Amino acid sequence: MEVDADVDAENEKKEPSPFTKKMRKKNRPQLFRSAFITSLPVMAGYVVLGTGYGMLAYSHGLGIWWPVLMSLCIYAGSMQYVAIDLISGGAGFVTMALTTLAVNARHLLYGLSMLKKYENTGKKKPYLIFALTDETYSLLVKEDKEPCSNQPAFYFLVSLFDQSYWVLGSIIGVLAGRLIPINTTGIDFSLTALFITVAVDQWCEAKKHWPAIAGGMCAIACRLIFGADSFLIPTMIAIVVALSVPDVFGRMQEKRKN
Repeated sequence: MEVDADVDAENEKKEPSPFTKKMRKKNRPQLFRSAFITSLPVMAGYVVLGTGYGMLAYSHGLGIWWPVLMSLCIYAGSMQYVAIDLISGGAGFVTMALTTLAVNARHLLYGLSMLKKYENTGKKKPYLIFALTDETYSLLVKEDKEPCSNQPAFYFLVSLFDQSYWVLGSIIGVLAGRLIPINTTGIDFSLTALFITVAVDQWCEAKKHWPAIAGGMCAIACRLIFGADSFLIPTMIAIVVALSVPDVFGRMQEKRKN
């Protein structure tokens, strides 16, 4: 009987009641509005950054459709900027794969920290994983309250809005690059500028600053030890260790007390 009760409880969690479904449908406009408002800071950056990416890609001979398709199917932000030079320079598959791993290694940390938030997202989970960029992560990681009683849909809409801004910017960029002769020197730094802005915003809102300080110290140390071309992956490993050690020691002390 206890097993049956547990199974019924799990089914209730997986399948919302008719009343819950009705309330979610009723609150759908509010859900769209909340997700859109939450995504506005990213819209301001992504349209501009996507435009810069589109212009840069077109100036390197990628045409009109390839930059847009990359924004739809790859959607990797900084890696798309890097990919422009790799593709136009004729880089091989192994070089592209290793470079992608190095540039996007930080997403391993993002994914680990989002495990609980994405736990009950159902069919939306594959897209949420695909669309987890730096800026989307910064929006969702601090969104603790459940808007409109449908958190998975909220996460999905914020992620979808953010990607739509990037794709829109890419389209504007390739069209501008085709119609207007513009010097694209320095455009590739715009993504770094946005990331710095997001980091400063997180610093101002966070109550604890030691994780950011530890991450910065790990990055500086690895940069000095491994050099500019090879420090990213060691930095990620060092950050994981630095943030995990206090938690492990804390649990060990609790076990000793008990």
